[in-house]
Amino acid sequence: MIARPMIAGLGAAALVALVVAALAALAAVPFLFEAYGLSLAINLISYTVLATAWSLFSGPTRYVSLATVAFFGIGAYTTAVFAESLPWPAVLAIAAVIGVVVAAIVGLATLRLSGVYFVIFSFGLAELVRQLVTWWEVNKTRTLGRYVFTDITAAQIYWQLLALAVLVFVAGFLIGRSRLGLALRAIGDDETVARHSGIDTTRAKVALFVLSTVFMTLTGAIMAPRWTYIDPAIAFNPVISFTVLIMALLGGVHRLWGPVMGAVPLALLFEFLLARFPNHFSIMVGLVFIVIVYAIPRGIAGLVERRA
Repeated sequence: MIARPMIAGLGAAALVALVVAALAALAAVPFLFEAYGLSLAINLISYTVLATAWSLFSGPTRYVSLATVAFFGIGAYTTAVFAESLPWPAVLAIAAVIGVVVAAIVGLATLRLSGVYFVIFSFGLAELVRQLVTWWEVNKTRTLGRYVFTDITAAQIYWQLLALAVLVFVAGFLIGRSRLGLALRAIGDDETVARHSGIDTTRAKVALFVLSTVFMTLTGAIMAPRWTYIDPAIAFNPVISFTVLIMALLGGVHRLWGPVMGAVPLALLFEFLLARFPNHFSIMVGLVFIVIVYAIPRGIAGLVERRA
């Protein structure tokens, strides 16, 4: 997956200036909007991070993962457990470490699978983690949910997510121009040929899978204070995994900037649907998914490139 500037003809200095100006404008959002506008901005930026992190791994390898919510929930519960007793940077560090360990174990055990088998396992992983957390809460702590008490404000949540978005884009940019990125694209084209070409396919897949899930775990950890109260049904809601998948596919996973083109419009659409049709939201998400797969198979990025 190679990132290319969306605006052709710009020099390097002009492009850097444009990016800096855009980041400055985004950083000013908490000063420009009230509570609802800031809440919507947090949703947009969080889904941007999740969809981009998902496409870091699934884009070049073509491994469709439904485990996003497993790592998102791990991050959220890490915050719930440690936020009151540890400094905030330490909480985020612990969440990242747990995400790395779980992702490495899962990756080494399952990334030899491919196709529908990996899809099924990744979905089952999310459910397994949810059930384990539920069992632990009910049998060990004698409670099902947890309150999240921190001094983190909505503005701070937004700025941390914005910083995470910058990091995931920088990581994708660097990987796209590295030997690892080339190896992953070879795996996506034909894994058997890649293996016979001398590529350590398992190591390459596990490395990027771990990196991708770290961003997902940190997103869950940063988002947890926004809810105040979480339980397994909230933190491990499978709709999150499907929503991230739909956003990435709509934007296009073969370009680094593609998932943003899907995350922003769909986050706005889902906000509208959830407010107007809360009892039918899951059905409508399924319909949107079907339309995207059949009508825009290469995503918005593919449409833009075709017209260009």
